Parts: sequence; C-alpha cells; structure tokens
Amino acid sequence: MATQTSGGDDFINNLGKIYGLYAGGFLAFVIFLAILEQVGVPNKVLGYLFVFFTIAVYAIIGVLSRTMQVSEYYVAGRRVPAFYNGMATGADWMSAASFVGMAGTLFLLGYDGLAWVLGWTGGYVLVSVLVGPYLRKFGAYTVPDFMSFRFGGNFARGLAVFVLFCCSFTYVTAQIFGTGIIASRFLGMSFEVAVFVGLVGILLCSMLGGMRAVTWTQIAQYIVLIVAYLTPIVILSTKQYGIPIPELTYGQAIADITAREAQMLKDGLATVANLKPHIQPWTTYTPLNFFGIILCMMVGTASLPHILMRYFTTPSVREARQSVAWSLFFIFLLYFSAPAYAAFSKLEVYTNIIGRNLTDIRPWMFTWGELGLIQICGKNAASIDSIVAACKAIAGHPGVVRLQDFVINTDVIVLSTPEIAGLPYVISGLVAAGGLAAALSTADGLLLAIANALSHDVYYKMIDPNAPTVRRLMVARILLLIVAVAAAATASTRPGDILAMVGWAFSLAMAGNFPALVMGIWWKRATTAGAIAGIIGGFGIAIFYLVCTRYFPGYGVAYFGMSALSSPTGAPLVDVAKAMAAPNAMDTWVTLAHPMASKVGWFGINNIAAGLIGAPVGFLLIYVVSLMGKEPSKEMQAFVDEIRKPRGRTVLQEKD
Repeated sequence: MATQTSGGDDFINNLGKIYGLYAGGFLAFVIFLAILEQVGVPNKVLGYLFVFFTIAVYAIIGVLSRTMQVSEYYVAGRRVPAFYNGMATGADWMSAASFVGMAGTLFLLGYDGLAWVLGWTGGYVLVSVLVGPYLRKFGAYTVPDFMSFRFGGNFARGLAVFVLFCCSFTYVTAQIFGTGIIASRFLGMSFEVAVFVGLVGILLCSMLGGMRAVTWTQIAQYIVLIVAYLTPIVILSTKQYGIPIPELTYGQAIADITAREAQMLKDGLATVANLKPHIQPWTTYTPLNFFGIILCMMVGTASLPHILMRYFTTPSVREARQSVAWSLFFIFLLYFSAPAYAAFSKLEVYTNIIGRNLTDIRPWMFTWGELGLIQICGKNAASIDSIVAACKAIAGHPGVVRLQDFVINTDVIVLSTPEIAGLPYVISGLVAAGGLAAALSTADGLLLAIANALSHDVYYKMIDPNAPTVRRLMVARILLLIVAVAAAATASTRPGDILAMVGWAFSLAMAGNFPALVMGIWWKRATTAGAIAGIIGGFGIAIFYLVCTRYFPGYGVAYFGMSALSSPTGAPLVDVAKAMAAPNAMDTWVTLAHPMASKVGWFGINNIAAGLIGAPVGFLLIYVVSLMGKEPSKEMQAFVDEIRKPRGRTVLQEKD
C-alpha cells in the first residue's frame, strides 16, 4: 500500500486479489482459534487474540498507507473504484449503532424498531438523488468548502464547520463508547480504561494516512464485520430450522416467539404489563415519532459529512453514483439481517434464560453483570449469590428467572447472543471482532471529517492560506488526536446509549446541514444571507430542543418513559438511562428496558427526531430571507447549473 503514489495503478488493479487473500487469511485465523478452543485454550486468551490481531491488521494497513500528499490525505487521491468505495462506505456507515445497537433495539421494540432500519437504508436514495454526485462534481475536499464557495465566504464556512463538529463529535463519542463496551468485556478491564484502549486502534488506522488509510482499512473492516454479523444467525437458523438463510426462517422464529410469549403468560413467567408482543406496532413510538425517526435518519444520512466525504474519493461523478448503489448493496446485507438477528436473540433469551432456575445461571452472564449491563431482580448479575439474594428480597418470588426480573442493555444483545445460545466461544470472539471493526471504521471516518474540517477549512482557508503542505497535514494530525481524546473522555462518562447518541447526531445534521446543501444545489435563488439564517435558525432550535428535553425537562417539555413497560408493582417506570448508569440506585425492576428513555415536548416529538423541528425552520428561513435580498450573481447561478450536469470538468480544482 505504501507504493500507491508511485505504483498506484498496479495497486488499484490488484485490489480484488489483495482483499481476496485478506479474506482467506482472516477465515484461516478464525479456524485456527476454533482449534485452539477445542484443545482447551482459555476463553480470555482467545478474546485477546481476536481483539489484538484484528486491530494489528488495521494498524498495519494504516501505517503502510501513510502519505504526505494533500489530495491523498483528504480524498484518497480521487481514485477509489466505485465497488470498493461502496464497501468502504458500508463499513463507514455500519457503525456500532448498526452492528451493536440496532438489533438490540429491534429486540426490545419489535415492530417500532424498524423505524431505524427503514430510515438508514432509505437515506442513500436521498444521497444519490439530491446531494452526493453534485458535491463530487464540485470537486472540493470538504462539505464546508462547498458552503463557502456557494454562499460567499468564511462565515458560511465557519457555520458549516460548527454544525459538522457538533454532529460528528456526538457520533464519534457513540463509536468509542461501543469500543469501550467490547474491550471491557473481552479484555477484562474497566470501561473507563477500555474506551482509551479502543482509541489507540482508531488512531493507528487514520492518523498517518488520512482518507487514503481509512479507505483501505474500512474495506478490510467491512469483510470482518459482515462475516461476524451473519455467522451466528446462519448457525442458529440452521440449528433451529435446517435452513442456513436466516432471512427465510425469520417468519418461523417470529411465530415461535409469539407462542413462547403466550406460554410464559400461562406459566406466570411474564405479566401482561411487562410483555410487549414483538410484532405489535405503536407500543413505544407514536405514529408521528415512528415516521419522524424514519425521516430524520434518512435526511441525516444525506447530510452527515463523513458519509458525503466518501463520494469525494471516486474518479468521476459517474462512479460517485455507482458508488452509492454499491453502498446500498453492502449495507443491505446487514440491515436485511438485523430483524432476523433480533428475532433469534429474543427466541434464545425466552428459551434459555426465562424460566431458568436462579442457581443454574450460566457463568457468561456474570461478566456482563459485573459491567452493569445485565441485571436480575434489580441488581447486577455479578454472581449467583447476588442474584439469589436480590430475588429472595421479592415477596413470593418463585426462584426462577421471570421476564420481569431480567434486564439486559440493548447494546450487548448482539455481542451476547452467541453465549445466550450456547455457541462456541470462538463465535463470541468473532462477533466482538465484528463489532470492533464497525465501531473503528465509523470512528475513523468521523474523526477524519472533524480533523479535516478544522485543519483545511479553519486553519488553511481561514487562518493561514499560505501554510505549506507539511504544516497543513501536521495540524490535521494534531487536531485529530485532540478531538479523539476528547471524544474518549466524553464516552467514558456514559452519556447515553449508542443508538440514542447516533440518533441525535442525525437530527442535528438534518437541521443544520441539509436545508443549505439542498437549497444551494437545487435553488439558484438561495442567497448567502438566507443560508446563514437557515443554518443558525434550524440548527439552533434543534439543539435547543434536544438539550432541554434531555437535560432540563422542566422547561416546557414533558418526560416520557417507555409506556409499554412498567415495574411488577405497577409503579412508574424509572429513568432507564440513569438506572443503567447507576444500577444500584434502582428501586423498581424494568423488563428488557431500553436505556434510550424517550423525552418529548412540542407536538409530542421525541428528542431523537429533533430534526423534524429544525429542518422546516431552516428551509423556511432560507426561502424567505433569500427572497428578501438581491439574487445571486449570474456567475453563481451558472455555477449551480454546472454542478448539476453529470458530465464535464470538476468545477473546483484544489491545489495539492
């Protein structure tokens, strides 16, 4: 990979062979660890080998891809083929929220959780139709570059950088949070330390080579994460129904879940108050919030900078469009499987945990319990003694695990499913490696988006336009390190669950970036004053709504818990997010509680869908303020016409 600048064509032409050998080597490594497990090598050793081997491979790719060329660092030299850019985008997109959090949310919310799947998949249609190819035709290194050129100067650029930073920092914190969960479980260290261990892997992948290193690393990470995600459910589908295609057996799994739910009610292992049917809609989200989340995730996808940056790396506008199609295909492979993953996980929980004698709890649960991620009878499931003592304190407890006794954090559903199902530990290690690949790949892209915006758009474009290449890249690397450490420090405080943090990032991107991007491309009459007003107004009201509903619920907004869940005594549902952060403070038991406790305010809108409030304000302000002022120059209107043409030269030629 180090030869790309001199022998780049040879490297590009041999990508299939290179990654084919990599995939074969990874498969051989997994088989080798499976053999080690059979001969008695301790599980902890296998966990260390999985984590450190995969991180080492990514780090080697990152180091070999180091570069001192600006175009290579920012946009991978604009020569990434559409197929491989689609795979890299898939890895960039399949974050810890997709890999770790989404199936867990479907596990808990059932039908209502489909809002996330539909929104994130549909977003790439908007990327292809409204934004991606046109930014590639423009030819800049970053999204703020487009904002500055289209809307006249550094004030618009500065606002775009601020929005980009807020969205990406929130998002990257969630990814580092995910690496912390995985590292703490499989390396046996505290969560607060584990987030910084995960950070080392992230920095090794991206710091030296920028977008060039991140691209080739993300392709390798995609191979790991998709194999890791599909393997356990293919095994479970084959084991349960004799067909190794879980998407085809998903319906039978749902039928078995429904039957098991009825049986648990009959046997007293669940109550109507705490059992939410898996296929019943509107049990958690109202229709407004269900479709609102879909829209926010779709629009957020089309305006998040780390995704849009990926389409700056293709050789042409045509390949940018093809790249979007490949991205959808590679993302589809995981998203089409997520509902099946949730169903098989729930079936295994209902079969192997609910109804089990308290003294017969499997040891794997204690590891998650020590981290506060699994609770039984309101206490961390850290040992059999603690579980028995907690349940004995409940009057009339039958001595078996009931549904209302069991709490599992949604962020560990995917990671723990192989253990719940009794699969070999090597499968658990493989899933952990996949989750780590998902978190690392997205974190790399996000950190690069932040560092590039700060170094290119703030330092180079606004502070020192004459800075030499070496200094520009040095500033980018230093800023990447600073932002990464700050994000890890934030993640160590456990600010929320992964999916919630990611949802906030999408809504902020929708409110701040999307109106100005779309109006800038598709409405020649949009002016600088209109864009500035739209960004400030839309983003400002969205972040105000999010912060108030999250941290100051008394300011004209109402707190809204998970209405379908309650304690066994009928008491109000506790603040699940706080309970999971301080589990010993719980005075009631929540069944399969989602830590993403929803908060709503104006119009009954969930704060995850804050973009529903911000984006309309942004569009309206851009439209009204633009009509109040003088229309853009003829040259600018001609520029807008030019970037909408699929053929022709790149509009902006950056110097290297």
